[in-house]
Amino acid sequence: MSKLTHFNKQGSAHMVDIGDKAITRRLAIASGSINMQKETISLIKEKKHKKGDVLGIAQAAGIMAAKKTSELIPLCHPLSLTHINIELSIDEKKCMVHCECRAEAEGKTGVEMEALTSVQITLLTIYDMCKAVDRGMSISDIKLLKKTGGKSGDWTRD
Repeated sequence: MSKLTHFNKQGSAHMVDIGDKAITRRLAIASGSINMQKETISLIKEKKHKKGDVLGIAQAAGIMAAKKTSELIPLCHPLSLTHINIELSIDEKKCMVHCECRAEAEGKTGVEMEALTSVQITLLTIYDMCKAVDRGMSISDIKLLKKTGGKSGDWTRD
C-alpha cells in the first residue's frame, strides 16, 4: 500500500515538494449530480427561475472554483490551468442535473482537485439558486472519472 504524501517524517502536514517533477500535460475528469423535485427541474429547464439562468451561473461558478482550488484546499499547489469545461445535463426522469468537469494543465502536479472542486461548487451553486423552492435537494456521487499525466500515469474509473 502506498503511503500518504502530505505528512513529513515527524507526522506533520506539509505541501509536497514538486520541484524535481517533470512538467507534463495533465487532465482530470470528475462528475456528480444533484437530485431535486420535478417542479425545480422544470424551472431550470424552462429558464423560468426568478434568479436567472441557473445552469449558466453554476457553470461560471464552477470555472471560478477550479481557478481558486489552491486557496480552498490548504496543501494544494496553485496551478496555471489551460482549460476547464463543465457540462451540465438534465435528466427529467430521475429529476437530477448531472455535472461533469474536465480540467487541464501543463505542470508538475495533477488537476484532480480542481476538477472535483469545480463539480462541487457547480452543484452547490445550483442548490443555492434553487433552495428557496426546494430545500430537499441532494448532492451525490461526486467522483473522479479519469486522470492522465504525471509520474503515476493514467487512471480511469472502472
